Amino acid sequence: MTSSRRNPPSRRRGGGGGGEGGSRSGAGDRRRGRRIRLTLAVCVSLLVLVVGGAGWIYLQLNGNINTFDAGGLSDDRPTGSSKGENVLVIGSDARTGGNNALGGGDTNDIGRSDTAFLLHVYADHQHAVGVSIPRDSLVTIPPCKLPDGTWTKAQNNTVFNAAYSIGQTPQGNPACTQNTVENLTGLRVDHTVVVDFKGFAGLTEVVGGVQVCLPQDVYERDLSPHRATRGQLLFPKGLQTVSGKKALDYVRIRHGIGDGSDIGRIKRQQAFVSSLLKEIKSNGLTPTNLLPLADAATKSLTVDPGLGSADKLISFAMSLKDIDLHNTKFITIPWRYQGERVAIVHPDADALWAALKADRTLDGHDASGRKTTPHTPASPTPEPTVSGNGRAIAVYNGTTTRGLAARAATTLTTHGFTVTTTATAHAHNHTTTLIEYGPGQQSTAQAVAALFPGAQLQPVTAPGVSVVLGQTYADTPAASAAPTAVPSKVAHDARSADDNPCSNLTYG
Repeated sequence: MTSSRRNPPSRRRGGGGGGEGGSRSGAGDRRRGRRIRLTLAVCVSLLVLVVGGAGWIYLQLNGNINTFDAGGLSDDRPTGSSKGENVLVIGSDARTGGNNALGGGDTNDIGRSDTAFLLHVYADHQHAVGVSIPRDSLVTIPPCKLPDGTWTKAQNNTVFNAAYSIGQTPQGNPACTQNTVENLTGLRVDHTVVVDFKGFAGLTEVVGGVQVCLPQDVYERDLSPHRATRGQLLFPKGLQTVSGKKALDYVRIRHGIGDGSDIGRIKRQQAFVSSLLKEIKSNGLTPTNLLPLADAATKSLTVDPGLGSADKLISFAMSLKDIDLHNTKFITIPWRYQGERVAIVHPDADALWAALKADRTLDGHDASGRKTTPHTPASPTPEPTVSGNGRAIAVYNGTTTRGLAARAATTLTTHGFTVTTTATAHAHNHTTTLIEYGPGQQSTAQAVAALFPGAQLQPVTAPGVSVVLGQTYADTPAASAAPTAVPSKVAHDARSADDNPCSNLTYG
């Protein structure tokens, strides 16, 4: 009985009369089938986990990202000039959301801009240049939107970083800063990115630290000049790696090193960003490496709606992967001191904006990505020689064609005028361009009229000179003259992202 239970006759014979060999073959087929099904199940499960994990990561990144209201952007913006992009990067001195522990200050403080630069990515996607704008630069802040929906009036001769604080909100006003940069440069800003202290510190930790170089020992009092004693040593002289709060201290310090100016600090920041790019590039610009970077950055990132998702941010970052470090330059807008403030130097700055708009590198090379043609294009009609000598002009678009005021402002600033306002006129049905001038301003109006053929001059009782653009100006093609070369002094002061971090240790 025991024997029959262990080896039932039916199993010994096999199911199909094939004997014992058939029994083993059938069992093997069943085992192989089970293994295949198990393998498929494991593969499908892994695929679901990988796809689900990536989806979860993207959802997490999307949840991290804050966007600002694009309704605060001007309704008269410059037109895009090429396939390149202009990205405004703002370093926020925010004291909320955990940033006060890194930067100090009142947690109820209003949003402030600590640093800003305009990154121009050339159309060939092989070159890029970052132009730093000192926070104490005297500029015109155009009308900006307030939290209650009203708009401010233009503010002339105002420090640049005041634009970010308009509205007095903790989150600041990135749209107003973007309006100011577009008004200043005549370039269309495609994207704006705001990074606060916490996001910056987290980014440096993810890459494993950034190399910096100090010309001398730096102490706590150099960071906080109101200290009674010099305090502990923060940075020893020479090359070293910093991350987190230490990295923040490095880029924020301005006293006890160089000439103690904001210009000197900008040079240090440019050196730091160069080193940060080296670290990121050395790790490889792949989605796998970008995800932890994106996670760190997006936790304290505010962007325009055009970059308001993880896939858009990572796609933009991937578009920069072919830009060589040596072809990534950093410069400061042409400047000079005006008392304790910084004045922008014209026409040097205007030549810089013209070169970037035409996708010309600092050394004059064509980086537009356009194929050259064998024929020589016809020379454009030269513009009249006009010297604005800094005289103030307001510009209004009297048509329904967008971007005209910004285009006219570029023409005026290129010829040395100071454009105080670019806005939309009350009426949009002007046929001819009108130049209105107040008492004693006729000669200025005549100089302006030389830049707008067919314009009519009209005296008014209000002071100043205003240009109200008509449809005739809208119908006139924009001048296509070759861009003015970037002044050699501006190009000579440029820093490449692959420069030695110990070069130019005086930092101003």
